[in-house]
Amino acid sequence: MSRLDVRRACELAEQSAAQRWLIEGLWAESAVGIVGGEPKCCKSFLGLCMAVSVAAGVPCLGRFPVATRGPVLLFAAEDAPHIVRARLQGICAFAGVPWDSLDIHVIVDPVVRLDVPADRARLLAEVERLRPRLVVLDPFVRLHRIDENTASEVAPLLAYLRELQRTLGCAVVLVHHARKGGHARAGQALRGSSELHAWGDSNLYLRRDGERLLLSIEHRAAASSSGLELELADRGSGLTLHVRDDIGAPTADRPRSPAERVLDALADATAPLTRRELRDACRLRNATLVDTLAALQADGRVRVDAGQIQLAIA
Repeated sequence: MSRLDVRRACELAEQSAAQRWLIEGLWAESAVGIVGGEPKCCKSFLGLCMAVSVAAGVPCLGRFPVATRGPVLLFAAEDAPHIVRARLQGICAFAGVPWDSLDIHVIVDPVVRLDVPADRARLLAEVERLRPRLVVLDPFVRLHRIDENTASEVAPLLAYLRELQRTLGCAVVLVHHARKGGHARAGQALRGSSELHAWGDSNLYLRRDGERLLLSIEHRAAASSSGLELELADRGSGLTLHVRDDIGAPTADRPRSPAERVLDALADATAPLTRRELRDACRLRNATLVDTLAALQADGRVRVDAGQIQLAIA
């Protein structure tokens, strides 16, 4: 009989701060969880903003940085493809993200059911093929035909999504409706079984307080916060969600993404920089810099020749 793999506590692997977050302070790395709220609370918009931030490496809501960008798989079951496209384009325009380079893959099948084995297999196949850093499924009610109030029916669906996360290392965002009315804790307002609230590693809850849109952030293994005010803003190029304090604030006052740091450092340099010089100037981890440079090269925004790095267009 084989033995269990048992180690002393001091021998357990450590996790660096850079490995903790997919979106710093907002969503843990490879976390599963809920974006919840009552109707008309911008839940779907928040899911799309998260998708653009991860795919492009730009701060989410203008406030929460993304360390390493990567592909995103999105299923927006309640919106037609042209609406999804328009919303994503607006978010990209607002954030200054090149639309054609956006690494978001949208499932356009009209129906995907997590309680149907064939559909679970198809979703698994796409996650294996694309290897997304983030999967956004919106909303939960369109993903099944079970009784949401019965824990024994909800649990297998959540277990399947947890298996995706653990096996393939992707984060999973499940958009879900909340019941109307006040609750002591935001998670208690989620419609259906309490399994949904207990399942999440990171959970985001949106609610209306009069005309104000408020965000609560809940983590299993990090500090939580509440009362962050958001605004659905329009600058003429499309709608996006931002932290209200950041609306109209100078760009320099907002956290800069790794890509922004690299581009700024190269723009300020009088000559091409080495990788070490660029890393020191941007104060980035080497792994983050490597991923960022690869993305910027793919976008045609920087050029690397013989170890010398410069903007693609002088």
